[in-house]
Amino acid sequence: MNKSPQLKPLSNPELSSFSSQLSLILRSGISALEGISIMLEDASSEEEKAILNALSENLQETGTLNGALEQTQLFPAYMTHMVRIGEETGTLDDVMAALGDHYAREDTITRTIRSAVTYPMIIISMMIVVILVLIIKVMPIFNQVFIQLGSEMSGFSRVLMDLGNTINRYSVVFIAVLAVIVIGFFAYNHTAKGAAFLRGLGSHIPAIRRMHHDIASCRFASGMALTLKSGMAPEECLSLVRELNDDEAFQKELTECEQLLENGTDFTAALHQTGIFTGVYARMASIGFKTGSLDQVMSDIAELYQDDLDNRMSNTLSILEPTLVIALSLVVGFILLSVMLPLVGIMSSI
Repeated sequence: MNKSPQLKPLSNPELSSFSSQLSLILRSGISALEGISIMLEDASSEEEKAILNALSENLQETGTLNGALEQTQLFPAYMTHMVRIGEETGTLDDVMAALGDHYAREDTITRTIRSAVTYPMIIISMMIVVILVLIIKVMPIFNQVFIQLGSEMSGFSRVLMDLGNTINRYSVVFIAVLAVIVIGFFAYNHTAKGAAFLRGLGSHIPAIRRMHHDIASCRFASGMALTLKSGMAPEECLSLVRELNDDEAFQKELTECEQLLENGTDFTAALHQTGIFTGVYARMASIGFKTGSLDQVMSDIAELYQDDLDNRMSNTLSILEPTLVIALSLVVGFILLSVMLPLVGIMSSI
């Protein structure tokens, strides 16, 4: 059975919820088919019921949860692959629990990035609106005052007023052009080439480059924890987890790591030499590898990376908010002073 055109792929929170629920059901001794039937009874939306119905039908046809997930075309390839490994190794309940944690962490990363981008954009948009109101509506009023006093605006204030008049006169054209630019930007950003181009621009900024690397490292550690819990060898895990990262710089590090492993380098040493893990994270991975608890250590590393990212984003936003407010105050103050100082001079000479 193919995916219904009315259905859309599941989001990270939905994948996390589905995986966690199915894990609890499997651990209680209930089969996957019966579990999906139970989940179908508790489904609250028509879309959720449609997805679970499709899964149930496909599961009866294929006999495997992996095959059912693939046929619905609503689940990511990484998840279906991990489910296949879980079914083959008899650890499907553990794999589903780990997938629940993994997609919950993916959702947290996504929300962290969104909040880091959205808030500054809102503040900047407000700044632009305030400045436009000043030069379009307020500056002409001041100009009328100048005219009544037998003078007129000049210099920088005159340039601003003329700019405001131009924007006001051709407002429809400016709005149309701006709309095209914004829509084009978002459309381009949603293409592979556009996303790669923007990442390339961001890679020239140290803070953004570090954030991208930490996000990729967090996803890598989360994926490694999941695959290692399935009983796979670290080298096999590394090959599978490559699918989780689309950061070109990090992909190069993974390629170098695989080459080092082929040359006989120790797994954790390869991670450290390529810069995938550094400092305390590299030390933790080394200890986990030697003690046979690398899967748990990878999970701990992913959580530490996530906490560090959250703290860094919070600190950045706490600094950015007053900075943008101060910038707005300075710009507005400068515009008003460019008008008020000449006006005060005229008033004092009368």
